[in-house]
Amino acid sequence: MKAAQIRSTFLKYFESKGHTIVASSPVVPGDDPTLLFTNAGMNQFKDVFLGFDKRPYTRATTSQKCIRAGGKHNDLDNVGYTARHHTFFEMLGNFSFGDYFKKDAISYAWELLTEHFKLPKDKLWVTVYQEDDEAYEIWNKVVGVPAERIVRIGDNKGGRYMSDNFWMMGDTGPCGPCTEIFFDHGPEIAGGPPGSPDEDGDRYIEIWNNVFMQFNRTEDGVMHPLPKPSVDTGMGLERIATVLQGKHSNYEIDLFQNLLAAAREAVTASGGEGFDPNSPSLKVIADHIRACSFTVADGVIPSNEGRGYVLRRITRRAIRHGYKLGARTPFFHKLVAALVAEMGEAYPELRANEKRITEVLKTEEERFFQTIANGMEILEGALATGAKVIDGETAFKLHDTYGFPVDLTADVCRERDVTVDQAGFDAAMARQREQARAAGKFKMAAGLEYSGAATTFHGYDHLAREAATVTAIYVDGASVQQANAGDDAVIVLDHTPFYAESGGQCGDSGDMRNATSRFVVEDTLKIQADVFGHHGRVVEGAVKVGDTLNAKVDAELRAKTVRNHSATHLMHKALREVLGEHVQQKGSQVTPDRTRFDFSHGQPLTDEEIREIEALVNAEILANADAQAQVMALDDAQKSGAMMLFGEKYGETVRVLSIGSSKELCGGTHVKRTGDIGLFKIVAEGGVAAGVRRVEAITGDNALAYTQKLESTVNGLAALLKATPHDVPARVAASQDQIRALEKEIAALKGKLASAQGDELVAQAVDIKGVKVLAARLEGADAATLRNTMDQLKNKLKTAAIVLAAVDGAKVQLAAGVTADTTAKVKAGELVNFVAQQVGGKGGGKPDMAMAGGTDAAALPQALAGVQAWVADRL
Repeated sequence: MKAAQIRSTFLKYFESKGHTIVASSPVVPGDDPTLLFTNAGMNQFKDVFLGFDKRPYTRATTSQKCIRAGGKHNDLDNVGYTARHHTFFEMLGNFSFGDYFKKDAISYAWELLTEHFKLPKDKLWVTVYQEDDEAYEIWNKVVGVPAERIVRIGDNKGGRYMSDNFWMMGDTGPCGPCTEIFFDHGPEIAGGPPGSPDEDGDRYIEIWNNVFMQFNRTEDGVMHPLPKPSVDTGMGLERIATVLQGKHSNYEIDLFQNLLAAAREAVTASGGEGFDPNSPSLKVIADHIRACSFTVADGVIPSNEGRGYVLRRITRRAIRHGYKLGARTPFFHKLVAALVAEMGEAYPELRANEKRITEVLKTEEERFFQTIANGMEILEGALATGAKVIDGETAFKLHDTYGFPVDLTADVCRERDVTVDQAGFDAAMARQREQARAAGKFKMAAGLEYSGAATTFHGYDHLAREAATVTAIYVDGASVQQANAGDDAVIVLDHTPFYAESGGQCGDSGDMRNATSRFVVEDTLKIQADVFGHHGRVVEGAVKVGDTLNAKVDAELRAKTVRNHSATHLMHKALREVLGEHVQQKGSQVTPDRTRFDFSHGQPLTDEEIREIEALVNAEILANADAQAQVMALDDAQKSGAMMLFGEKYGETVRVLSIGSSKELCGGTHVKRTGDIGLFKIVAEGGVAAGVRRVEAITGDNALAYTQKLESTVNGLAALLKATPHDVPARVAASQDQIRALEKEIAALKGKLASAQGDELVAQAVDIKGVKVLAARLEGADAATLRNTMDQLKNKLKTAAIVLAAVDGAKVQLAAGVTADTTAKVKAGELVNFVAQQVGGKGGGKPDMAMAGGTDAAALPQALAGVQAWVADRL
C-alpha cells in the first residue's frame, strides 16, 4: 500500500466513524508564541483541549504536516544517520473533544490496523501506563490482546507521573496516561520489547500513540479529573508505511524512493559522480526538500532569525551534503517538482506555490554556493590540523561570515570523529546577541506558563477600562504575586482595552494605574490565544495579583497604528488590481510609524505602478466609506469572498473587515471610516526573496510630515542651485553634464602629465643583466594614470621590470609591469606584493601587469629602494 493510499484510508476510516476531516494547519503556527513550528497533530486543537475554543464537531481526524527542526523538538542532527528521524513528517491523528474515550479510541486503532491495514494481530504489542487498569482491561478483555504482549510502563523518568506512558502539556494543565502500539519486525532484527533493557533496538517499532487527557494537574501536583476527558492520537505516516510496505527504514518507502531518485539525478547533473546510491547524504537531501518546500509554501523566507533562520539552516545542510557528493552548481531546488508530484494532490498549497518555492530555494542556493567553497576550505584547514575539537571562534566565523550554521559544522566534524567547542561558539554568539538585543525589543511571551481565565478584549470600541483585575504577574519569566517599582514585568488582566500583537499589527502601549501604583505598558503580546500579556515597568508603588487597575491605551499611537493597518487592506486590494490576481500577502508589520507589506510578485514595481496604487488607495480614502466588522462562520466568510491573510490563525468563527472595496479576514483594530486615514504614501519598495516584494507606506500625519520634509529638501536644493523647485531636475542634469566634461578634461591633463613624467623616468631605469629596472613615484596619479604610464614605459624600455607608485594622504597605490620577454623569471604579481607588503597592503594580477594598495605611505621610499635587489635575485 503506497503512502498516499495509507493517508487516504486513514482519513476515510475515521470519517466513517463520525469524525470531521480537518485540513492540516500550516507548519507555521498562528498566534502561538510557544511554538517555532507545528510539531504535532494536536497543535491546531490546543485551544479546544484547553477550553478556549469550540468547534462545531466533537470528533476530528487529520493528516498534519509537522516539522521538528528547532526549539525543544529538534530532530535535525539525527536526519541522515537513522532510519526514522525526519525534519518533516506527516502525523495521522484522530481526536475526541469530550466525546468518546479509551474504549472507542483503542477499538478504532485496533480495527484500522488489523482489518483495514491487515497487520497480523500477533505482531502487535501495546504499552499502558502502570496505573491505567482501565486501558489494560480494554486491551486484554475487550480487544483480546494476550497479557504477555501488554507492557505496563511506570514512572521511568525520575518522578511521579514522569513516564513514557504519561503525557503532560506542561507542569500544570491537561494531562493523562497514554497507550502505545508497537509492531514486531521479527527475531531476525535486533532489539527487545518495550520496557525491556533492549528496547532501543529496531525489532519493536512504535507506530501509534493514544493520549487520554483525563486530568487537570494543578500547581500543588494534584490530579483533578476533567469533566470532559478527551483523546489525542498520532501515527506517523512514514512509520506505518514502512511497516505496511515490508521495509525497515522510512527511506525505503515509495515516497522517499522517488525523492531519492530525483536527488541522485539532480546531484549528478550538478557535477556529482561515483557516489554511493545509498549514501546518507542523499537521504538528508530527500528529507530536507520536504521541510524546506512546505516551510516556504506557508510563507517563510530564508533569513538570519527565527523560522527563516531554521529554513536557511536546513537548506544549507542539504546543499552541503550535495557538495560532499560532488555537486558544484545549484541542484536542490530541482527536487521541488518531484515533491509536488508525490504530495501535491494531498497538499494543494505545494502545487499552487511550486514556482515560488523553486525560485526561493534557487536564490538561497546561488547565494550559498558563492561562499561554500571558501567556508569548506577554512573548515578543512581546521580539520587538517588533527585536532579533535574545532574551537568556538572558528565555528562562529564559519557561521557569521560564511553562513555555516554550527550544526552544519558539527555535521561535517561528526563524519571525522571531531567535536565542536559549543561553549566557545555560544560565547561568541552571546556577544552577537547582546549587540542585537540592544537594537531590538525583548519579548518573553513564549516562556510564560499561564493556567487562569482568558482575557476579555474591549479594545475594538474602547481605549480605556476601569477596575480591571490583575490575574497574573511575571518578573524575569517567573510567576510572582507582586511586582515592585523598577521591576520589568508582564501583567495579565481579566479585561483589557490593549490590543495584543497579532496578524502583523503591533501591540498597544499606554499605562495602568490605581491610587497607589502605576505600570507603564510598553507592548502587549499574547501568552495564549486569548490571554494578553502587558509588558512594561512598574514606575510607582507596587502591583499585586488581585489589584484593580484603570487601563488606558496611548490614543495617539493607537490612532497612527489603525490608520496604517486600514491602509494596508486598501493597498493589498490595489496591488491585486494593478499587478494581478497572483499577488498574495506573505507577511506584514503594522506599527505607528508605517506599514510594511510583503507580497508575491516576480519583479520590481515601476514608478507608474506605484503612482497608480497610491491613486487607488487615496481615492478610497476620499470616498470616506464606512469600515464594518462582522463575526461569522468561516465557511460563510469564504463564500462572501473575504480574503484570508497569511499568518492568521482562524477558528470556526472569524472577524471579517469590510473597508472600501476590500473585504478580508482580520482581527486587528481599524478606522471607523476610510477618510480617517487622511493621506497614503508609499515610501519604499524592494525585493526580500525570490518572487517576494516588500512595500513600505505611511499615512496621516506621518505622510504629511514626509511630504513636508521632501518639499523642504527640494526648496533647499533649489536655493543652492539658484533655481525654482520646478527647474531643479534640469539644473541638476546640466551640472552633471558639466562635471562629466571637467572630469574628462582632468583625465586628459593627467595623461599629459603622466606622459611628461614617463619621458623623464626612462632615464632613471637601471640595467640589471639586460633588464631595465625602474621603481619610481608618480605625483598626482590615480590608478588609470599608473596603468597608462606603465604601458608607455614598457614600450620605451622594451625589456623591463617596473614599479610605479602614487600617494594620496596615507594611502598608496601601486602598479607593477613586466615585459613579455621577462615574465618567465619575474612575475608582476610577485613584484607588486613585495612592495605592497612593506606598505601595509596586498595585491595581485597577471604576470605582466599587477596592481596593489597600501596604507603606510611613510614606508614607500624604502620599499621602492629594494626593488632593484629583488629583481636581481630572480635574473
